[in-house]
Amino acid sequence: MSDPIIAGARAVLDEALDELRAVIVSLDADTLNRLPLPDDTNSLAVLVVHALASTRSWLSLATGADLPPRERDAEFRTVVVDPALFLADVDQVAAACRALLDPGIAFDPERRGVAPWVTGELADQPVTAAWALLHALTHIHEHVGHAQLTRQLWKV
Repeated sequence: MSDPIIAGARAVLDEALDELRAVIVSLDADTLNRLPLPDDTNSLAVLVVHALASTRSWLSLATGADLPPRERDAEFRTVVVDPALFLADVDQVAAACRALLDPGIAFDPERRGVAPWVTGELADQPVTAAWALLHALTHIHEHVGHAQLTRQLWKV
């Protein structure tokens, strides 16, 4: 029997992943690496890598899967050299995210876990699986919006 929460979350995730891919699918390396403003902004490549790494991590925490290795700071130093290879990497991480939301999994929304990548006052604070799942979905959609707006700046 399928868990309706996971099935619904999978549909929301699929939409976000498809939209994120559509933003970058035909872009060259220069466009993927371009900053919208010189200071305190992120390139499309950085937005995509961070959104996917974060989503995969939070979904893993939500579903009780092994946490993937993650170096959050490195996500913000992403530079694309080969757009085809970048897109293949994006597709691989997107597939891993989708696999975490297999509708057949048993989801315990009350299970608790700690996200080791979180810093500041929330570091080492346990969150419920329900919170991690909702955070993963809202966070990726936030970055999809950022990526779509950034793409509009380039008029490509």
